[in-house]
Amino acid sequence: MITFILCLAVLIGGYFIYGSYVYKQAALDENISTPAITMQDGIDYIPMPLYKVLLIQFLNIAGTGPIFGAIMGACFGPVAFIWITLGTILAGGVHDFFSGVISMKHNGTSVSEIVGLYLGNTMKNIMRVFSVILLILVGTVFVTSPAGLLSNLTGLNQTLLVGIIILYYILATVLPVDKIIGKIYPLFGICLILMAVGLCGGMFINHFNGTAPMIELNTKTFSTSLHPAGLNVFPFLFVTIACGALSGFHATQSPMMARCVTRPKETKAVFYGAMVVEGIVALIWCAVTISFFGTPEGVSEALAINKGPAGVVNVVSRELLGTIGAILAVLGVVACPITSGDTAFRSARLTIADAFKINQSQISKRFIIAIPLFIACIFLTMVDFDIIWRYFAWSNQTLATTFLWTAGVYLYKNNKNYFIAILPATIMSYVCVSYIMQADEGFKLSSNLSNITGIIVSLVLFVFFMIRRSSIKKNI
Repeated sequence: MITFILCLAVLIGGYFIYGSYVYKQAALDENISTPAITMQDGIDYIPMPLYKVLLIQFLNIAGTGPIFGAIMGACFGPVAFIWITLGTILAGGVHDFFSGVISMKHNGTSVSEIVGLYLGNTMKNIMRVFSVILLILVGTVFVTSPAGLLSNLTGLNQTLLVGIIILYYILATVLPVDKIIGKIYPLFGICLILMAVGLCGGMFINHFNGTAPMIELNTKTFSTSLHPAGLNVFPFLFVTIACGALSGFHATQSPMMARCVTRPKETKAVFYGAMVVEGIVALIWCAVTISFFGTPEGVSEALAINKGPAGVVNVVSRELLGTIGAILAVLGVVACPITSGDTAFRSARLTIADAFKINQSQISKRFIIAIPLFIACIFLTMVDFDIIWRYFAWSNQTLATTFLWTAGVYLYKNNKNYFIAILPATIMSYVCVSYIMQADEGFKLSSNLSNITGIIVSLVLFVFFMIRRSSIKKNI
């Protein structure tokens, strides 16, 4: 438990210390007007107060990500605390901050267009397709999972619930950002934070609900895999826990709030700060899960018995927080994924509109883009959920890695410390290559061969970046 407390303190301190350093590297002119002011259109570019933008950004990037990922990551033991903490401060915070800041400096443009500006047209076209597919996968996952849970809770037909959720998604995708998202997201964001804080308090007050004391971090947790299935920390933990440490999905969400931030100096709180809050939520859920079930084996067994992380959320919340916990559990496993699904489709609309330069002032043009997205979603709801999720996990971290390289180029162009981006980009390049080579949904090669290949590829990318620095123009 000492490890948990120390990691919590490092996360909070990281926001004020490292977050401030990262902000200084952004080369922001605090006197300029943001796109929310200069391009205000009453649809996507709408000025909002800091508290609202921060809470919307937090819920956009969170949903059930820092809950479900942290619960599954608990199977690796308390070493997950280290990844959540260092990942949030050194990788996730940097990633989210620059995805918001760079977008804001380029009129709130989408992540694929940002990548194109700094890594070239080939990467731009790849990222256009890659990011839209990723967003559709996210949206589909967050249609089927809450529909299934609601069906189990209410007895209503799951197909009917899928239809109702998709109808809501369509409205949230095409209506002005302040009509639905701006009104309900801050409330749900506060509830998600309160749920985590309440569980943390319940964990201490109930002394881990009577279970054995949590195993502490030691050399064994690094040298020997504690995962019951024998999965290695490198690279599997880094993909299992994405939201709450580093997630490429966030880069698709930040441009939405980059169109609503009213002052440049708010970017640290909105983008880096929201990531730190998400990291804290993930850390709490990971700690609560390990302490409640005692060991990684206990966590794995609980996941099997309760049919996944959603069932674990329900059990833990009810036991530690009673009736209130049950209500928050429903909110966490039903409402939160829905509030990530709708912004996934909205981001997909904006990405396509930016790519083809389609003016979004007319609602008919918004529908023209949105309807095909939902047709694809309906088709994907017929595909096995586990298959979609496995490919999403790797795609998500690959997108995050690509954007970190993009941020490195941005920092170099502005004569700033580009190592804060390219070092985590190099590490994550290894993770992504190694993972896809040995994972069941990948090439299923040996871990030794996969890890060696991952190291070689990441080092080649690092050297390539360093060599090509001289050819990078200082201005776009």
